[in-house]
Amino acid sequence: MPIATPEVYAEMLDRAKANEFAYPAINVTSSETLNAALRGFAEAESDGIIQVSTGGAEFASGTKVKDMVTGAVALAEFAHVVAAKYPVNIALHTDHCPKDKLDGYVRPLIAISQERVDKGGNPLFQSHMWDGSAVALDENLQIASELLDLSAKAKLVLEIEVGVVGGEEDGVDNEINDKLYTTAEDYLKTVEALGAGEKGRYLLAATFGNVHGVYKPGNVKLRPEILKQGQDVVAEKLGLAAGSKPFDLVFHGGSGSLLEEIHEAVSYGVIKMNIDTDTQYAFTRPIAAHMFANYDGVLKIDGEVGNKKAYDPRSYLKAAEQAMAARIASACEHLKSSGRMIAG
Repeated sequence: MPIATPEVYAEMLDRAKANEFAYPAINVTSSETLNAALRGFAEAESDGIIQVSTGGAEFASGTKVKDMVTGAVALAEFAHVVAAKYPVNIALHTDHCPKDKLDGYVRPLIAISQERVDKGGNPLFQSHMWDGSAVALDENLQIASELLDLSAKAKLVLEIEVGVVGGEEDGVDNEINDKLYTTAEDYLKTVEALGAGEKGRYLLAATFGNVHGVYKPGNVKLRPEILKQGQDVVAEKLGLAAGSKPFDLVFHGGSGSLLEEIHEAVSYGVIKMNIDTDTQYAFTRPIAAHMFANYDGVLKIDGEVGNKKAYDPRSYLKAAEQAMAARIASACEHLKSSGRMIAG
């Protein structure tokens, strides 16, 4: 399937919400990790989301170039070509973008998509994230409102974060404190500023104790009921029926979450769950095993020549791709998106 059109992406999100499942959103940094994501979704028979962070985009452009837009565009163009060979629908997204990088990342990418749409085509990406968690809520929502207007014109979905995800990702380090929990007032201010879809579709990364990084199951103290409380208070404000879920929610910092907590969050309207830490490990683990098992082949020890088959990058990157794909297929099972691809 080709990369999802705006209409197909909307259908993906609507299907997830109506059927209480979520899409894994997989961070990629290279063609290899992108291929792994495509394979994982295809093997799970799940549509999915592939995303690129600011750091991932900079890395993808090369250590000499180090330009976020160049890297993001390169990965997106690669995805448009390769994804067409797979039977699933894939949406392209950009992850966490703080205020100081908006002009160097999200705004130029929106402009690229707008140019494509103006010529009668589809946007390059399907959605972008503005991470305003480091600024005051009023400023966060003011910037979000401006970006939502630009996104809607370019047929894009905007993702915002209200509250703070703890831990560290891409050099952004947040304390673990009471700001990890989005309040009822936060939810109300969000819908007042951005509307309920009439100004453009947006995803809300509300926080309920989420923490980026590496944690064993049970060590992250999640309170999924905060998501339900937010949905309920806004549904009441909008005059919707009890049990309505006005927000399309996103789950960040899911490593170490218990499966029952994930399922509870999905039942409250989470339709996208970011996965990065676990897939990084899945990709790297077989590479480490290869190096240890073939140390005398990958190293020219004592003047020897080594073993070309052992140090050929393809020999270990194939294993890395397969292992990461398997982890993604497992995530699809956990989020109940397996076997639910639109094409099927």
